[in-house]
Amino acid sequence: MRTNTATTHKTHVDLGYETSKFAMGTGMVMAALVGIWACACMIGALAGGGVVRGFITAITGV
Repeated sequence: MRTNTATTHKTHVDLGYETSKFAMGTGMVMAALVGIWACACMIGALAGGGVVRGFITAITGV
């Protein structure tokens, strides 16, 4: 004969660690978005201003 037994498990959560982990992840995502936006603005400015040719010439020397 089998008997069903109910057991409870308590999970110990460090709230400070979880909060800082979330804040660090959010900060990293925001930094990535700002970087992507900055690159898009730089490319747009170079392409729109007609400086692409001068920029490439300055880098390659050709």
